[in-house]
Amino acid sequence: MKRSGTADLPLHGGKVPYWLAKRMSDLGKAITESIVYEYGKSEFLSRLSDPLWFQSFGCVLGMDWHSSGITTSVMGALKKSLNPVAQDLGIYICGGRGKHSRQTPDELIQLADRTGIDGMAMVNHSKLSAKVDNTAIQDGFQLYLHSFIVTDEGEWSVVQQGMNNTSGMARRYHWHSKNVKSFVESPHTAVCGVNKGLILNLTANEAAGTKDGIMTLSKERSDLTMKEARRILMPRRHHLESDDVNLKRLGAVLALANEHDVKNFEELLLLKGLGPRTLQSLTLVSEVIHGTPSRFQDPARFSFAHGGKDGHPFPVPTKVYDETIQTLKTSVEKAKIGYSDKQKAIKSLHRISVDMEKGFNPDPSRFNQIIEKERREAYKYGGRTVFGKSKPPMGQLDLFQ
Repeated sequence: MKRSGTADLPLHGGKVPYWLAKRMSDLGKAITESIVYEYGKSEFLSRLSDPLWFQSFGCVLGMDWHSSGITTSVMGALKKSLNPVAQDLGIYICGGRGKHSRQTPDELIQLADRTGIDGMAMVNHSKLSAKVDNTAIQDGFQLYLHSFIVTDEGEWSVVQQGMNNTSGMARRYHWHSKNVKSFVESPHTAVCGVNKGLILNLTANEAAGTKDGIMTLSKERSDLTMKEARRILMPRRHHLESDDVNLKRLGAVLALANEHDVKNFEELLLLKGLGPRTLQSLTLVSEVIHGTPSRFQDPARFSFAHGGKDGHPFPVPTKVYDETIQTLKTSVEKAKIGYSDKQKAIKSLHRISVDMEKGFNPDPSRFNQIIEKERREAYKYGGRTVFGKSKPPMGQLDLFQ
């Protein structure tokens, strides 16, 4: 049983504005459908259980790149967009934040009546996963969000999050039924949170003697308990620095979008007409859909698709966001009726970007210049943050209103 991640997730307040929430739902649905039709339902659940992919997914949807709010907003967006098409897609999302988490058992029983899956077994899995993370692992975090994702074949995944009011941090926990052999012996695919030193983990294999003994507490160093984990190290600061991203990978994406005409790549002719800025976003979306696990070591890089609602690294370019959604939705709809050329073209973006990395030498000094350019030109692309709409730089005539 492997553990695939730890993360320092600063707690953020505030709500996701409607203009972003609607787009997150639409793009989240299109990405999910692309993954399911290309790789299957099980693969989508597997990705949800990878904290690095999950954080990258949240970033490409335009959420604050390092915030704990990614968990709530992503799962809320997916529940809103996927449940109405669950009968076709075969994926259902139950639970949520606060009072919605307590409705999970009822939702699962109702789902069982419609699909024939074992409702009581699903309820048991849901309760046990929450009990383990809230009680068996005494790490100072109290759960406030519990999302249970299940397929019509009975495979399931859990994404849940707890907060530590003392430290002002959040910890996200990931589960996948394919990896759970026991609820009391190393069940997680990931535990995401800032390393706070000593914890009590009664689910660890090393605690078998403890569970059989007379309540003798077994304290394992968290870095040893999670020694197989993939790590996400998210700083508290809002701004991005060059060390937060893989500059070679980001540079290849920017080069593909800005320095190579689409007509130079025969397989991308169906994407002709997309501007460089949309091509940049679509390339990062393509990687979220088709990339292998090793591609998600730097989730912050994916914020260069659609920015962030807090303005970091730059405002959300709503016009680009909408064009990305429309392009991906069109490709998915056509693939459903047998015309997959456009979907293949989008997939090629990831492959071409990977190929371009091989000979690419990034210039770290350009990182801040790229961010500044995105901010300066944000008004051209309908840039927005929670603070309002982007405006042209002082003294510059606005020709785009």
